[in-house]
Amino acid sequence: MEELVAGVRKLGIEVDIKHQKLFRLYYQELLDWNKKINLTAITDYKAVKVKHFLDSLTVISVITGEELTNPHLNIIDIGTGAGFPGIPLKIILPQVRLALLDSTAKKTAFLVHMVEKLQLLDVEVITGRAEEMAHFPAYRQQFDLVVSRAVAPMSTLVELTLPFCRIGGRLVAHKKGKIEQEIEKANEAIDILGGKFVRTEKMNIEELDEERYLVVVEKIRSTPEKYPRRSGMPARRPIGKNN
Repeated sequence: MEELVAGVRKLGIEVDIKHQKLFRLYYQELLDWNKKINLTAITDYKAVKVKHFLDSLTVISVITGEELTNPHLNIIDIGTGAGFPGIPLKIILPQVRLALLDSTAKKTAFLVHMVEKLQLLDVEVITGRAEEMAHFPAYRQQFDLVVSRAVAPMSTLVELTLPFCRIGGRLVAHKKGKIEQEIEKANEAIDILGGKFVRTEKMNIEELDEERYLVVVEKIRSTPEKYPRRSGMPARRPIGKNN
C-alpha cells in the first residue's frame, strides 16, 4: 500500500489502516470477478493501486474543504465500469452520497456486490445508458459533482454528463496525454449544455507515470431539455462545428 498511501498524502489525505483493508478487499474481489467478466486489463497489484485507486482519488484535489465535510455532497460516476473513480472516493469520503452508473448489467452486478462487501452506505447502483437516465427527474440536474474516467472525448462526454449536474455543480473528467485540442473542440458543446470551462489541473504526483489531468467544468445554467440526445448520438455526432 506504500505507493497509494504516499500518493494520496500528496493530495492532503491520509489513508489509515481501515482504508487500506478496504482497498485490499476491493482488489481481491476485482481480481476474482475479473476471471468471469471483463472488468479491467490491469490486474497487477501495484498497477491497480496506482492506475486505478490513486488515479481515481486525484479528484479530491479539486474538491473544496467545505465540500469534503459536507454530509449531503451528491456525486455521480458516469460510465463507472468496475467502480472507478466512484468507489475509491467513497472509501476515503464515506459521508458523501454516491451514484454509480453503467450500461452493462454484469458490471453493475459487480458494483452491487462491492457495495455490500465493503459495507458502503448511501450508494445507488444504476444500470442504464447516460443518454436515457439523464432524462429521469430523479437524476437530471441533481448532483453536485459529476465524475467520469476513460469514457469518451470531451465533446461527447459533456453531453453524457452535464445534464446530471445541478446549477453550481461541476463536472470533473479524468484525462491523460495532450488534451488542449480535445478541450478546444468541446468548448461549443460545453456552452450549449449549460457549462463553463474552468480549468485543467495537471496531476504532479510522481507515482502516476503518465501525464494526467483533471478537466473541471462548472454548470452555470440549465441544460436544454433535448439533451442528451438518443443513445449513441453523442458519440456519433458530437455537438460543435469542429467535430
